[in-house]
Amino acid sequence: MAVVVVVLVALGAVGYFLATQNRRRRLQDRFGPEYDRAIQETDNRRVAEQELLAREARVAELDIRPLDDETRETYAKKWMEVQERFVDAPGFAVTEADALVTAVMADRGFPTDEFEERLNVLSVKYGNTLDRYRQAHEISGRAARQEAGTEELRQAMVHYRALFEELLMDSPRPKEADR
Repeated sequence: MAVVVVVLVALGAVGYFLATQNRRRRLQDRFGPEYDRAIQETDNRRVAEQELLAREARVAELDIRPLDDETRETYAKKWMEVQERFVDAPGFAVTEADALVTAVMADRGFPTDEFEERLNVLSVKYGNTLDRYRQAHEISGRAARQEAGTEELRQAMVHYRALFEELLMDSPRPKEADR
């Protein structure tokens, strides 16, 4: 009888370990570099993973939707205009790029009030691009104080464009109930 109990406990432990590893791998795949960032910020893997799971739950509650073709085309034209303005007014263009990315987010159904909330929600789907968005936003803040050079402003435009293109062209994942 004792052998059966030991075997069952061992099987339970192996099952728990495998489930934990599968969840970890899924979170790493889904969040990309944001997974590592969350662990570094909390210094506790379990707490970080719970935070990432909470982000997923938050996004599942949102009505994230794709843009229709006409809206997508309008935004693409506006982006081209912003890029053209960069030549004559790079700081202003970076500010416009930030506003344009935020507008696309709002049209798609993402919250746009607080920057940290934007980051948390975007991390669920755009974890690989999110660090670039952080950098662009930071440079944009320095540009507003006229503390950013032209090369930094150019880099901010490149970073904003990466997220802008993903937001513009991406279709949201279907909700669990829709599958």
